[in-house]
Amino acid sequence: MSTRYEFRVLGPLEVLRDGRPVRIDAAKVRLLLAALLAEANQVVTVETLVHRLWGEDPPGRARNTLQNYVLRLRRALGSPPGGAPVLTRPHGYLIETAPDALDLHRFTALVRQGRTALAEGSAARAAPLLRDALRLWRGDPLSDLPAHLLQGVVATLNEQRLDALESRIDADLALGRAADVLPELRGLIAEFPLREHFWAQRMLALAHCGRQGEALESYREVTALLADELGVAPGAGLRQVHQRLLAAAPELTEVRDVRTASPSRDGELPVEMTTFVGREAQLARVRNLLGTARLVTLTGVGGVGKTRLALRAAAEAAPLFADGVRLADLAPLSDADLLDRAVAEALGLRDQSARPAADALVGHLRDRRLLLVLDNCEHLVDHVAALVLRLARAAPGLRVLATSRQRLGVPGEHVLTVPSLTLPATGARTGGTSPPPEAGAGEPGAGQAVAGAVVAAEADDPLLRYEAVRLLVDRAAGSAPAFRLTARNREAVAQLCLRLDGIPLAIELAAVRLSAMTAEEILERLDDRFRLLSVPQPRTSARYRHTLRGVVDWSYDLCTEGERLLWNRLSVFCGGFDLEAAETVCAGEGVAREEVLDLLAGLVDKSIVAVNSGGARARYSLLETIRQYGAQRLREEGGTTRLRVRHCAFYRRTAVEAGRTWCGPREVDWLVRLRTELPNLRAALDYCASRPGLAGAGLEIAVNLARTRCWFFSSTLGEGRHWLERLLATGPDGTPAPAADAADAVAAEPPDALTAIAGALAMKAWIALCQGDNPAAETFLAECRAVARRLPDGPEAAPLTYIEGAHAMLVRGDPASRALLAEARERFRATGRTGDAHMATMLWAMAEAFFGTRDSAAAARDAYAAEAGASGAEWARTWAQWCAGLVELRHGEAHRALAPLREALVRQRAIGDSWGPVWGLETLAWAVAATGDCARAAWLLGAAHRMRQDTGVALTGLRPFHEAHIATVTRVRASLDAQQYTAAWSRGATAEDALRLAQETPSRSRCLS
Repeated sequence: MSTRYEFRVLGPLEVLRDGRPVRIDAAKVRLLLAALLAEANQVVTVETLVHRLWGEDPPGRARNTLQNYVLRLRRALGSPPGGAPVLTRPHGYLIETAPDALDLHRFTALVRQGRTALAEGSAARAAPLLRDALRLWRGDPLSDLPAHLLQGVVATLNEQRLDALESRIDADLALGRAADVLPELRGLIAEFPLREHFWAQRMLALAHCGRQGEALESYREVTALLADELGVAPGAGLRQVHQRLLAAAPELTEVRDVRTASPSRDGELPVEMTTFVGREAQLARVRNLLGTARLVTLTGVGGVGKTRLALRAAAEAAPLFADGVRLADLAPLSDADLLDRAVAEALGLRDQSARPAADALVGHLRDRRLLLVLDNCEHLVDHVAALVLRLARAAPGLRVLATSRQRLGVPGEHVLTVPSLTLPATGARTGGTSPPPEAGAGEPGAGQAVAGAVVAAEADDPLLRYEAVRLLVDRAAGSAPAFRLTARNREAVAQLCLRLDGIPLAIELAAVRLSAMTAEEILERLDDRFRLLSVPQPRTSARYRHTLRGVVDWSYDLCTEGERLLWNRLSVFCGGFDLEAAETVCAGEGVAREEVLDLLAGLVDKSIVAVNSGGARARYSLLETIRQYGAQRLREEGGTTRLRVRHCAFYRRTAVEAGRTWCGPREVDWLVRLRTELPNLRAALDYCASRPGLAGAGLEIAVNLARTRCWFFSSTLGEGRHWLERLLATGPDGTPAPAADAADAVAAEPPDALTAIAGALAMKAWIALCQGDNPAAETFLAECRAVARRLPDGPEAAPLTYIEGAHAMLVRGDPASRALLAEARERFRATGRTGDAHMATMLWAMAEAFFGTRDSAAAARDAYAAEAGASGAEWARTWAQWCAGLVELRHGEAHRALAPLREALVRQRAIGDSWGPVWGLETLAWAVAATGDCARAAWLLGAAHRMRQDTGVALTGLRPFHEAHIATVTRVRASLDAQQYTAAWSRGATAEDALRLAQETPSRSRCLS
């Protein structure tokens, strides 16, 4: 008879063997067991276990010691060496647990069942399930073990408990137990005052007890609390409850839907805009796979719903990942060399360094427990596979969920082919005699009218048990409100879903046509326009490609001639576009500019184009499948080159206009717009770099993006350097040229082209300087000097003078930089280059602060402040404030530097600047140390270090900053003992919101002078 083990982590760690307690006294062995149970049935790497057992200070022979602890754990459990439940694997260890042997697994299963019941409107079934789940808790999780070594594990478990508690109270409220939950909610709010859902539940409970005044007072109280503590307004859920209280109609079911309609999301998962139909079996499968596999790939035909399934599964899995879920949509990416940077951008990694982006990703993910969703991988399969393999080997807590029409082929990959939606049996009558696979009846968002209509009808018509039919009826309720499933049309509806193969994209397009046609008429058109779907073919991948092609062909045929032309031309955009771009790029040859808006509206109505009107400008986009179809049609008509050239020309003009006006009142608007348009700008740069005669236009785009500081603002500085290097190295035929050939080509350029190349070389050198990559900066500066000698101004050309001054200040720490930068400023101003002159002024003021006298520094500061103020440019004003703080720190009174430095941080954070705070936090640390608050200064030094790590800036390559940093560290360390310094520094380096916390003014601990 096999041995049965039971494990309990929802409280002090407990182990039972065949029903009897197992005593494990050694603290490290208990900690090892807890670390394995936190990822039960998954391999936990040796590196992760070493970190769990010893943190940042492992012993010299940690691996051998770990092996010893594993042997001791097996002995304590009474298992044979190498045998269950603790198993040895190539890269670590695994503990096997039966489905009901770990209290955490039982808790998760009960909560899932309870939430499903609650979403289906069965609070009576949900409440006992959720209550049973919470009874499994015996106190704080793993409370008998060192909390600092299990910090992420314990935090995740506590979050799951609170989520379950919220759901259980939702169920109680729905059952009319408002008076019963009020005392409990009072205690919960006292313990977790910033958890908004507890406040919403309390407001509802008070209202249902007839205490509306107290409910409204609760809203005022939480509003003030959130404003004081976080500087934010209440979320949508709280606001909705408040509005219903004011209307004296607090509907419990509708409020509960605010919580359940859209799964909780982490990172940048998009909000679901329509109900999610079916897929219960696939969701469960993905959920189970994510618990055991490092990489799960969803494959299937385009349009089958891989992305939608992945996003829903990721949202549901979010609570299991302490560091959240992140989405990287790879569809707009055409340059495989930028894959690593695209993933880094999706992770929020602000790396400005010269190191490979993959190295930065490894460092960022190494100790995180995170789910990364890689969407639309099919055009980059080999590169994605290589990146995933490297990240998976380095980051044991990483799980990857990918969507692709082709498997990645990575070791350990689990492939799940996403099937079509469930369908009525072929040839069967539609009376329900052939039941579909098991599928839940309720849909998330059941409180919505559309989903409610489907669920209500389901009880009357067995046909609605099939997912494809439910999807058609659900979407038709939005696009064709008059449509109903009737005895007359139900046979046609069933046949329509069958002949569309249950592919969601095809069904959704068909639903749109139900506004003007009957289901029977659509079937008739399928015989004429959709013939591929009626021809029997083997069930192979080719069939599904043809099926999708048929679906989109059919949709194409339903468009007007003008709409078809516009559809084809819109395919040149990547990541979205606005109306101005569509009018400029797509008008002509059969489409008048004034017709574009109406044609675009027609494509939106036909679900070909999606629109987002949430910002100041409406943004349009095409599904990737639809975009690829249009691109193929455009190639067939011979229009690709013409449209791509127009696309490049439009975004060249956009970049040039941004560069011309960037230091002005619309500066931030331009920076936000350029960041939004980065996918199109990348596409234009890539096309220019690979086509004869367009390298100059590409260089103009890249230089102006650098001039506007777009790469800085968007934390993509390394990418800016990538494009400048690639375009400067492009030969006349559009292919990369050898270095010697490139040099000869430059020498042969006319003067105007040489001026542009000199500017590009100066920008390239400037970026390398900002990255602290001094060897590269020296090389680029030498190239710039060589080109400048051929210019009319010679070595005195403004860009060269500027970069010489920047190099002298940042690399050599040379006071002569003051004169060089002042001269560059005057040269730029003389030629009307306001933005470039502003940057020269900023660096001149910075050089005067570091190397000048009190009077010269004050004069430069005042000149810079006056220019920034007159320009109306908010980004410039924040740097003027920073410069004022720096001058006060170095030439005045340190305590007077604090206010401008903190105000600069506040305003940079408000406009979404990712570059300024890197320097603002560091400089604030210098100032705080100079005022004597050394504990606070150590905290700021840690926070600044973390931000430099995120952006890849190397202080050692920036001499005046590095010297000031070393002086500050020396002063702070002289005042604090090693333990105090390390503790304060570590708190800053791990702070969740360092920018906000840096603005506070805590009590001071004096530094030694």
